[in-house]
Amino acid sequence: MAERDLSKLPANLPAPQDDGAAAHLAGYALPHLELEATNGTRVNLSHLAGRVVVFAFPRTGQPGKAPLVADWDEIPGARGCTPQVCRYRDLAAEFAALDCRVFGLSTQSPEYQREMATRLAVPFPILSDADLTLVNALKLPTMTLAGEVLIKRMSWLAIDGRIVRVTYPVFPSDRNADVMLQIVASTRTSSTTSPSR
Repeated sequence: MAERDLSKLPANLPAPQDDGAAAHLAGYALPHLELEATNGTRVNLSHLAGRVVVFAFPRTGQPGKAPLVADWDEIPGARGCTPQVCRYRDLAAEFAALDCRVFGLSTQSPEYQREMATRLAVPFPILSDADLTLVNALKLPTMTLAGEVLIKRMSWLAIDGRIVRVTYPVFPSDRNADVMLQIVASTRTSSTTSPSR
């Protein structure tokens, strides 16, 4: 069997449907808790001033290793984590130019995430919610496969610790960074051109 190319999205992937599981998030203040990051720090998203984009993904694959379950590609919204991460990586400078910080988020262990971040040369932190503290605090949409709780693919823009825009479901995964970059740019424009109240 040919090795799976994790950087490419196969044709005819099933699209996830909006089940309403993220409808409550817009307007939420991020909870006061710390998550371990791939750069060795612990990050409290509620303490970050300004614009912050967080993109969540179920689980990145590893080259030469089988997926978590055999039918991974047939599960709507499962396949595509590596292309999503790589597109955010490629647009990292554009987000920075808009004074927006970027974080990835998954329930994988910090060790698993560090291997991926190093291999893909990811310039921003990936946060581990392996203990499901943020998942439970925000009631994030999840799916359980092979006994593992995974975050369904989604992203949000927070300003000064409060979620202001949510993208869910995300499909295809490799366009999510472009969508969020446009949202950040439009939010920045509206906030700098709106009169003070």
